[in-house]
Amino acid sequence: MTMISHDSQVDTRSNGFRAKWAEVANRFETVTAQLADPDVLSQPSLLVSLTKERTELEPLAKRYHEYRALQEELAKTRRMAEDTSLDPELRQLAEEEVATLEQRCRTLEAEAKELLHPTEATDDRNTFIEIRAGAGGSEAALFAGDLLRMYIKYAERKGLHVEMVDAHETGLGGYKEVILLVEGKGAYGSFKHESGVHRVQRVPTTEASGRIHTSTVTVAVMPEVEEVEVQIDPKDLRIDTFCSSGAGGQSVNTTYSAVRITHIPTGIVVTCQDERSQLKNRNKAMRTLRSRIAELERAKQEASIAQQRRSQVGTGDRSEKIRTYNFPQNRVTDHRIGLTLHKLDRVLEGDLDELVSALKVAS
Repeated sequence: MTMISHDSQVDTRSNGFRAKWAEVANRFETVTAQLADPDVLSQPSLLVSLTKERTELEPLAKRYHEYRALQEELAKTRRMAEDTSLDPELRQLAEEEVATLEQRCRTLEAEAKELLHPTEATDDRNTFIEIRAGAGGSEAALFAGDLLRMYIKYAERKGLHVEMVDAHETGLGGYKEVILLVEGKGAYGSFKHESGVHRVQRVPTTEASGRIHTSTVTVAVMPEVEEVEVQIDPKDLRIDTFCSSGAGGQSVNTTYSAVRITHIPTGIVVTCQDERSQLKNRNKAMRTLRSRIAELERAKQEASIAQQRRSQVGTGDRSEKIRTYNFPQNRVTDHRIGLTLHKLDRVLEGDLDELVSALKVAS
């Protein structure tokens, strides 16, 4: 089997992205020239069309020209940093300037990628993330806990607010199932590519012989839907209240604050016991229920159009692994785009930006 290096993968994707970026910049120059043509000025409809196009292209074109200028300056500064005939202090200053220019180039690339791949209407919605332990028993539950912490840290990096809607702990930091509500601008867009089967390969702490075990965790990501989008007849609901379990103080465990809502037509059951208030738990549970019903309807609609067009994002399709986390090699591989990063430790600390950006570009 031919192995493709991470650097080769990055170079291929980067070259394709930069080629698109250059095309936009060239088109901007063409449109600008056309707008100065007297023949265009005499055609109001064409003038309006080209003016609109130029306005849309301008942010990308400006960044591209700045990027090209920075690349030229970066090449000169690198030569200075590598010139052994120069004074050591001057070379050190050049090295520091190289780092600054490289960071600015990376920032411009990130901004351009966002502009080249505009957000969808649902990207700015709040989102529910459901994490469930799959094959692998207690080790799968422990990894579900690892993914939970990874997503919370990533959300914090993005300035998003995270609430735990429901959780079933197994002990030692493991979870059989956990549901998060992530709120804030871009919440769904930041997590929508996480739906699918996540596979982990590592030596369990309880394994005396040091054998590597493979376990799986499933993740479903759903945008929160507005109440007007899903009409729920109160007569179709069965609502039960019960005492919350787990830590939380005497009032949590002795009052009927936890809520379980069953949607009779679909059989969907939602529970929430995170809040001390029954009303708050009920409101959270209803938000989750609306999203699950909408998700079910979306899946039915897509299946009726064509089975092969069903996407993992939005349908909860978990038939294939999307990502592997290999602890012995400190490696994480996203199988959808063939990207391998040897920084699993950083990814689990919430450093998902490189993976998310690559997935957005590929989508």
